Amino acid sequence: MTTSTRGAAKTPAVLVLEDGRIFRGRAYGAVGETFGEAVFSTGMTGYQETLTDPSYHRQVVVMTAPHVGNTGVNDEDMESKKIWVSGYVVRDPARVPSSWRSRRTLDEELDAQGVVGISGIDTRALTRHLRERGAMRVGIFSGGAVQDDAALLARVQEAPQMKGANLSAEVATTEPYVVPAIGEKKFTVAAVDLGIKGMTPHRMAERGIEVHVLPATATVEDVYAVNPDGVFFSNGPGDPATADHPVSVMRGVLERGTPLFGICFGNQILGRALGFGTFKLKYGHRGINQPVQDRTTGKVEVTAHNHGFAVDAPLDKVSETPFGRAEVSHVCLNDNVVEGLRLLDRPAFSVQYHPEAAAGPHDAAYLFDRFVSLMEGQRA
Repeated sequence: MTTSTRGAAKTPAVLVLEDGRIFRGRAYGAVGETFGEAVFSTGMTGYQETLTDPSYHRQVVVMTAPHVGNTGVNDEDMESKKIWVSGYVVRDPARVPSSWRSRRTLDEELDAQGVVGISGIDTRALTRHLRERGAMRVGIFSGGAVQDDAALLARVQEAPQMKGANLSAEVATTEPYVVPAIGEKKFTVAAVDLGIKGMTPHRMAERGIEVHVLPATATVEDVYAVNPDGVFFSNGPGDPATADHPVSVMRGVLERGTPLFGICFGNQILGRALGFGTFKLKYGHRGINQPVQDRTTGKVEVTAHNHGFAVDAPLDKVSETPFGRAEVSHVCLNDNVVEGLRLLDRPAFSVQYHPEAAAGPHDAAYLFDRFVSLMEGQRA
């Protein structure tokens, strides 16, 4: 339930965590109520791309950077057609945006899309709480939605959890569409949309790839109906343990030996397809400054992340799978979480982070070139 934000900056708002911790501030964006999983993002910029990333579906994002909204909102940096976050938490929102590209304020955009937020709270204390206790359910209440604390806590504890949530079909396209190659067409890729960001097919198009984006419900037959040179599995929200259909489709692709590339949720799908398990991280990795080592080269990359689940695969050995040998190709230097997988006997690999760099550093752009090399090798 949301209402207009006219005068919202003076409207009291309450953030209630499922363990009973409460923060009080002011309404930001729409006034009303919202529920989701409380997570924090460590990026100091790129908030517009974060808001429109489908992987944030059903999550309330806490921005660790104190100032948010400085550059307003433009019409070019959207990663999808709408804001997907369930709620937004900032400490000190910009009063006036400063960018020649800005078309409206962030507050106005949140209001227009009905996104309930809160400002004026100690986001550092909230982030420390989530790091210690873990990501958890949360509610934001403002205006007429505010009740006594006990009643609000009870409502938060009734909200659905992220573990066990099957969300890809809720954010994916319902109809196939094509992103044409830029310049000479060299390859055709079938991209299974599990929550794809707009910049991802664009990065492939820049390399001469015609991308056929397919719904999350696409079958193996749908994938091969476009006669692909390669197959891509995108990022997306939810618990990979529920994604039985994408896992089945990926196994069909692996059986045929078609070059395969997955990112984020696609990495978890590959892990499951190979027989590995997945698990929920305590508070996940989110932001554009996460250090990852490419174990095949030893290079350390600064990378963009948005995931709360990870693959449970051994770091210290090559594993035997139904599709040949596999190894962990990338690892997070903060906590040794698996950040990439590579098959040694078939042309398939994946990473847990976002090489499309929207927003984020460009250290991982080579991964799209690696995908092109696999397709070139298969064609040769």
